[in-house]
Amino acid sequence: MSLLVPLYVHPAEDPGAWHRLITAAARTYAVVLNPASGPGTGPDPAFTAVAGALRKAGARLLGYVDTDYGTRDPAEVADDVRRHREWYAADGCFLDRVTAAPEGLPACRRLVRAARRLGAGTVVLNPGVHPAPGYARIADLTVTFEGHWSTYVSAFSRPAWAARQSAGRLCHLVYGVPEALVPLAVRTARTRGAAVCGPVTGEQPNPWAGLTPALTRMER
Repeated sequence: MSLLVPLYVHPAEDPGAWHRLITAAARTYAVVLNPASGPGTGPDPAFTAVAGALRKAGARLLGYVDTDYGTRDPAEVADDVRRHREWYAADGCFLDRVTAAPEGLPACRRLVRAARRLGAGTVVLNPGVHPAPGYARIADLTVTFEGHWSTYVSAFSRPAWAARQSAGRLCHLVYGVPEALVPLAVRTARTRGAAVCGPVTGEQPNPWAGLTPALTRMER
């Protein structure tokens, strides 16, 4: 099982979490960098430092880019990808709030092509639900579930196309997981066809402010 780690907290606010992540960086699928709901307006020295340390430790770095469900100007999306590359040497991008509808697929395909032209070696799409099947074919990884543990255990369903998809191309991000049940969350993702996951104990409004306990458990 691989772990996708969005850690949406500033390194100055929780340096311990970033240190633990750097220590275990080689065990992750990727780390999502999110200085300011995107790259921000200029390089953040704290994120530059942790990005360098993570890269040296063997982590793949993905810059966070919001697509606002396909309503954001594609040029702005591309500019965020470029700034993540130039400022933090991101290996790829995490395109968040991607539309899941079939009619949005052509525009999303263009975004992915633009990101790859800018040097994004890995592109992750996060519609947060199972999108129309074509989305998974244009990305390296697609997040087909993002939501609360209670929903994950009670209301998850998987369409036929996802059951046929390679598990290595699907990811589940689950928050609000009781710490004792984090290993179960990892196993559940695997049985539901997602080889990449990111279970965290945090709750809204920012469940990704803390490091996943699954990563520290892997150190033992």
